[in-house]
Amino acid sequence: MHRLSRTMLFAGGIAGAFALTTAPAISQGPPGMSAIDKSNPAASKQDANLKPHATPPIVTPVDKLPLDKLKLPAGFKAEVFSSGHPGARTMVQGPKGTIFMGTRLLGRVYAITDKDGKREVRTLLQGLTQPSGLAMKDGALYVLAINKVLRFDDIENKLDNPGEGVDLTDKFNLPSEIHHNWKYAAFGPDGKLYIQVGANCNICEINPGIHGQIRRYNPDGSGMEIVARGVRNTVGFDWHPVTKELWFTDNGRDWAGDAGPEDELNRVAKGQEGANYGFPYCHANGIADPDIKIPNACAGVVMPAALTGPHTAGLGILFYTGEMFPKGYQNTAFIARRGSWNKAQKTGYDVVLARTTPDGKAKIEPFMTGLLDTKANEFFGRPTYLFQMKDGSLLVSDEQNGATYRISYDAKTAAPAAAPKKK
Repeated sequence: MHRLSRTMLFAGGIAGAFALTTAPAISQGPPGMSAIDKSNPAASKQDANLKPHATPPIVTPVDKLPLDKLKLPAGFKAEVFSSGHPGARTMVQGPKGTIFMGTRLLGRVYAITDKDGKREVRTLLQGLTQPSGLAMKDGALYVLAINKVLRFDDIENKLDNPGEGVDLTDKFNLPSEIHHNWKYAAFGPDGKLYIQVGANCNICEINPGIHGQIRRYNPDGSGMEIVARGVRNTVGFDWHPVTKELWFTDNGRDWAGDAGPEDELNRVAKGQEGANYGFPYCHANGIADPDIKIPNACAGVVMPAALTGPHTAGLGILFYTGEMFPKGYQNTAFIARRGSWNKAQKTGYDVVLARTTPDGKAKIEPFMTGLLDTKANEFFGRPTYLFQMKDGSLLVSDEQNGATYRISYDAKTAAPAAAPKKK
């Protein structure tokens, strides 16, 4: 059982005195496109009725969660860790064990705590504009919405009244456009706060000094540096535990065909900070864009470490460093693929492995499947992000069902059953 309680962002008179602002509305084109897009859906020969799948704003009852559909390698087990938090996305953990969870369109940040052996869910913050970017440092929770950067100091001692937080918005000076501007944020091995700024379109000419980037900052918002350019829409990155190099997922463009260009897994090699990863002119393993054409579109572009499938929407990536899983999973990346919308035959809706190789590439393998019925072409859940617990188990957030699944491993159940003795 999971109890759900709700806490308003500000208590008492403060609530009426300050309302979280919403980013200015911008004109939107057809599904998946902004007003400045150069897409040509007719030329793609795709079904013009394709559109993004809505995220349910309501709680999925525990007995309706698709736990029985999840398929994992032998020895692995999935169970419900928490539920009752619609729109579940990013996860970070405080020093005292609280799991903080961001969302997109619902505008909420949740706090998940253990109480008497049960998970209790609070709505910690609400009314924000797509607050999916969360990061923790020294007991402080950083919350990045599209138009706000807030820091909540000593947050685990203020779960019932988090207050207004420290407003760092002006310090970080992030663009306010909505399209592909929902955030992912994480502190790197260097102590810097890494943040992505997506392309403000499906496909268009962008200002490379503002959009299509991964940036890093000092925790106070000073010292901005561009780590990667030409990045269309990454909302997940992590650092290899050994090399300390940054790896990131990147969602490819839509309306260029059901077959792609494929989504990418990229690596920022040492000494290549600030390199160009292709957008908007070059995609996947060297495909020139059909709508925005320039000579030698892929010249000087860093090619992906791996392709992750057409329209599969790889979001969260996590390099496993725990000891619960077999040694073969050490330093292997897990990627949550939210699943396609701009493709007639759905793909993704799973968790895959990315096994890195000495040449800086990676091989993609299935890990958690079962949420997509390919025959019926329907899905039952949408994995979005991953979090490694202290015991080595893995949490997977399911945005569609507002739940998290705990993946654990037991070597005893991995061994094949002994053959019956002959009588």
